[in-house]
Amino acid sequence: MAMNREQKRMMQRQGQVDADGAPVAQSRQPQRATKASSATEARASAPQFLREVRSELRKVNWPSRPEVIQYSIIVLIVIVVMTALIGVFDYGFGKAVLWVIER
Repeated sequence: MAMNREQKRMMQRQGQVDADGAPVAQSRQPQRATKASSATEARASAPQFLREVRSELRKVNWPSRPEVIQYSIIVLIVIVVMTALIGVFDYGFGKAVLWVIER
């Protein structure tokens, strides 16, 4: 299998290949059983989840009203400019294709 140095080093760090690049035999252990038991233990109830969501939303740095208006205006201007640019290209390519077909 051909691989570059980066891939080889990454696989060595993960323990998938040895220093020569040969695959390392690994014992397969069922990891799902350990993950499933820890996942059920770590689950929160619905009210606890909602409290955590609410506390995280309080930490968000929400934009002020002037910032929202300013960003909205910028987005609308960019949309108009890009639409006009695409329209001009479409018109130009359409005319060019018709010119080529007529010849």
